[in-house]
Amino acid sequence: MTNRRGHFTVVTPVLNMRSYIGDTIESVLRNLRPGDEYVVIDGGSRDGTIDVIKAYSARLTRWVSEPDGGHGDAIRKGFARSHTEFQCWLNAGDLFLDGALEQADRWLGASGADFLFGDNFHIDEAGRVLAFSRGHVSSLREWMLFAGWTPMQDACFWRRSLYERAGGIDAGLTGC
Repeated sequence: MTNRRGHFTVVTPVLNMRSYIGDTIESVLRNLRPGDEYVVIDGGSRDGTIDVIKAYSARLTRWVSEPDGGHGDAIRKGFARSHTEFQCWLNAGDLFLDGALEQADRWLGASGADFLFGDNFHIDEAGRVLAFSRGHVSSLREWMLFAGWTPMQDACFWRRSLYERAGGIDAGLTGC
Protein backbone atom coordinates (compact mmCIF):
# COMPACT_ATOMS: atom_id res chain seq x y z
CA MET A 1 0.00 0.00 0.00
CA THR A 2 1.27 3.47 -0.81
CA ASN A 3 1.45 6.25 1.71
CA ARG A 4 -1.98 7.94 1.76
CA ARG A 5 -2.03 11.73 1.90
CA GLY A 6 -5.76 12.29 2.28
CA HIS A 7 -8.83 10.48 3.41
CA PHE A 8 -12.04 9.95 1.48
CA THR A 9 -15.71 10.11 2.29
CA VAL A 10 -17.81 8.05 -0.09
CA VAL A 11 -21.57 8.66 -0.03
CA THR A 12 -24.03 6.20 -1.54
CA PRO A 13 -27.59 7.45 -2.02
CA VAL A 14 -30.09 4.64 -2.44
CA LEU A 15 -33.81 4.02 -2.77
CA ASN A 16 -35.29 0.59 -3.49
CA MET A 17 -32.17 -0.98 -5.02
CA ARG A 18 -32.01 -4.26 -3.05
CA SER A 19 -30.66 -6.21 -6.02
CA TYR A 20 -27.70 -3.85 -6.48
CA ILE A 21 -26.80 -2.22 -3.16
CA GLY A 22 -24.76 -5.16 -1.85
CA ASP A 23 -22.38 -5.12 -4.83
CA THR A 24 -22.01 -1.35 -4.54
CA ILE A 25 -21.21 -1.55 -0.82
CA GLU A 26 -18.72 -4.38 -1.39
CA SER A 27 -16.88 -2.40 -4.07
CA VAL A 28 -16.56 0.60 -1.75
CA LEU A 29 -15.49 -1.44 1.27
CA ARG A 30 -12.70 -3.08 -0.77
CA ASN A 31 -11.31 0.39 -1.48
CA LEU A 32 -11.50 1.94 1.99
CA ARG A 33 -8.42 2.48 4.13
CA PRO A 34 -8.13 3.52 7.78
CA GLY A 35 -9.41 7.08 8.13
CA ASP A 36 -11.83 6.82 5.19
CA GLU A 37 -15.58 7.16 5.74
CA TYR A 38 -18.49 5.43 4.05
CA VAL A 39 -21.97 6.89 4.45
CA VAL A 40 -25.08 5.23 3.00
CA ILE A 41 -28.21 7.37 2.79
CA ASP A 42 -31.40 5.42 2.10
CA GLY A 43 -34.52 7.38 1.22
CA GLY A 44 -36.91 5.00 3.00
CA SER A 45 -36.70 1.87 0.84
CA ARG A 46 -39.47 -0.71 1.08
CA ASP A 47 -38.00 -3.52 -1.05
CA GLY A 48 -35.51 -5.11 1.35
CA THR A 49 -32.68 -2.64 0.66
CA ILE A 50 -32.52 -1.77 4.35
CA ASP A 51 -31.94 -5.43 5.28
CA VAL A 52 -28.91 -5.51 2.96
CA ILE A 53 -27.56 -2.26 4.43
CA LYS A 54 -28.03 -3.59 7.97
CA ALA A 55 -25.96 -6.66 7.08
CA TYR A 56 -23.03 -4.30 6.39
CA SER A 57 -23.77 -1.76 9.14
CA ALA A 58 -20.76 -2.69 11.30
CA ARG A 59 -18.44 -1.84 8.40
CA LEU A 60 -20.13 1.47 7.47
CA THR A 61 -19.16 4.75 9.09
CA ARG A 62 -22.83 5.65 9.28
CA TRP A 63 -26.10 5.02 7.53
CA VAL A 64 -29.61 6.34 7.74
CA SER A 65 -32.94 5.34 6.27
CA GLU A 66 -35.57 8.05 6.20
CA PRO A 67 -37.64 9.87 3.60
CA ASP A 68 -35.71 12.64 1.91
CA GLY A 69 -36.15 15.21 -0.82
CA GLY A 70 -34.64 13.01 -3.53
CA HIS A 71 -31.24 12.12 -4.91
CA GLY A 72 -29.53 15.49 -4.40
CA ASP A 73 -30.91 15.82 -0.89
CA ALA A 74 -29.58 12.36 0.03
CA ILE A 75 -26.10 13.17 -1.31
CA ARG A 76 -26.05 16.52 0.47
CA LYS A 77 -27.14 14.82 3.70
CA GLY A 78 -24.32 12.30 3.38
CA PHE A 79 -21.62 14.92 2.84
CA ALA A 80 -22.96 16.94 5.78
CA ARG A 81 -21.96 13.93 7.89
CA SER A 82 -18.42 13.70 6.49
CA HIS A 83 -15.10 14.82 7.94
CA THR A 84 -12.45 14.03 5.34
CA GLU A 85 -10.26 15.94 2.89
CA PHE A 86 -11.54 14.17 -0.25
CA GLN A 87 -15.10 13.31 -1.30
CA CYS A 88 -17.03 11.37 -3.92
CA TRP A 89 -20.37 9.65 -4.30
CA LEU A 90 -21.23 6.31 -5.80
CA ASN A 91 -24.84 5.61 -6.71
CA ALA A 92 -26.39 2.29 -5.77
CA GLY A 93 -25.82 0.02 -8.74
CA ASP A 94 -22.44 1.58 -9.58
CA LEU A 95 -19.11 -0.01 -8.69
CA PHE A 96 -15.56 1.08 -7.97
CA LEU A 97 -12.74 -0.90 -9.51
CA ASP A 98 -10.25 -2.12 -6.93
CA GLY A 99 -7.70 0.60 -6.23
CA ALA A 100 -9.95 3.47 -7.35
CA LEU A 101 -9.63 5.52 -4.15
CA GLU A 102 -5.91 4.83 -3.88
CA GLN A 103 -5.35 6.08 -7.43
CA ALA A 104 -7.58 9.13 -6.89
CA ASP A 105 -5.70 9.93 -3.70
CA ARG A 106 -2.37 9.60 -5.49
CA TRP A 107 -3.40 11.96 -8.31
CA LEU A 108 -5.15 14.53 -6.12
CA GLY A 109 -2.26 14.58 -3.68
CA ALA A 110 0.49 14.79 -6.31
CA SER A 111 -1.20 17.39 -8.50
CA GLY A 112 -2.73 19.63 -5.86
CA ALA A 113 -5.85 19.68 -8.05
CA ASP A 114 -9.27 20.27 -6.53
CA PHE A 115 -11.13 17.91 -8.90
CA LEU A 116 -10.25 14.70 -10.69
CA PHE A 117 -12.19 12.48 -13.05
CA GLY A 118 -11.24 9.21 -14.63
CA ASP A 119 -12.31 6.45 -16.97
CA ASN A 120 -15.71 4.80 -16.69
CA PHE A 121 -16.95 1.41 -17.82
CA HIS A 122 -20.61 0.81 -18.57
CA ILE A 123 -21.40 -2.81 -17.66
CA ASP A 124 -24.48 -4.98 -17.75
CA GLU A 125 -25.83 -7.12 -14.91
CA ALA A 126 -23.49 -9.96 -15.88
CA GLY A 127 -20.45 -7.66 -15.61
CA ARG A 128 -19.83 -7.45 -19.37
CA VAL A 129 -18.41 -4.16 -20.58
CA LEU A 130 -20.90 -2.47 -22.91
CA ALA A 131 -19.12 0.85 -23.38
CA PHE A 132 -16.13 2.82 -22.15
CA SER A 133 -15.92 6.52 -21.36
CA ARG A 134 -12.38 7.85 -21.45
CA GLY A 135 -11.65 10.21 -18.57
CA HIS A 136 -8.88 12.12 -20.34
CA VAL A 137 -9.79 15.15 -22.42
CA SER A 138 -7.64 17.99 -23.69
CA SER A 139 -10.03 20.66 -22.40
CA LEU A 140 -12.88 19.87 -20.04
CA ARG A 141 -14.53 23.19 -20.86
CA GLU A 142 -14.47 22.55 -24.62
CA TRP A 143 -15.68 18.96 -24.31
CA MET A 144 -18.58 20.02 -22.10
CA LEU A 145 -19.53 23.06 -24.19
CA PHE A 146 -19.06 21.71 -27.70
CA ALA A 147 -19.04 17.91 -27.55
CA GLY A 148 -21.83 17.42 -25.03
CA TRP A 149 -19.56 15.24 -22.88
CA THR A 150 -19.33 15.40 -19.10
CA PRO A 151 -17.31 13.34 -16.63
CA MET A 152 -19.24 10.40 -15.22
CA GLN A 153 -20.11 10.99 -11.57
CA ASP A 154 -18.87 7.61 -10.42
CA ALA A 155 -15.37 8.47 -11.69
CA CYS A 156 -15.19 11.94 -10.08
CA PHE A 157 -13.30 12.82 -6.91
CA TRP A 158 -12.74 16.23 -5.29
CA ARG A 159 -11.47 18.12 -2.30
CA ARG A 160 -13.89 19.09 0.45
CA SER A 161 -12.77 22.72 0.04
CA LEU A 162 -14.05 22.72 -3.57
CA TYR A 163 -17.38 21.22 -2.49
CA GLU A 164 -17.74 23.93 0.15
CA ARG A 165 -16.74 26.76 -2.24
CA ALA A 166 -19.32 25.50 -4.73
CA GLY A 167 -22.03 25.52 -2.06
CA GLY A 168 -22.40 21.73 -2.04
CA ILE A 169 -24.78 19.61 -4.09
CA ASP A 170 -28.09 21.14 -5.14
CA ALA A 171 -30.61 19.39 -2.85
CA GLY A 172 -33.15 19.51 -5.69
CA LEU A 173 -30.93 17.52 -8.07
CA THR A 174 -32.71 14.46 -9.46
CA GLY A 175 -31.98 11.66 -11.90
CA CYS A 176 -28.25 11.26 -11.27
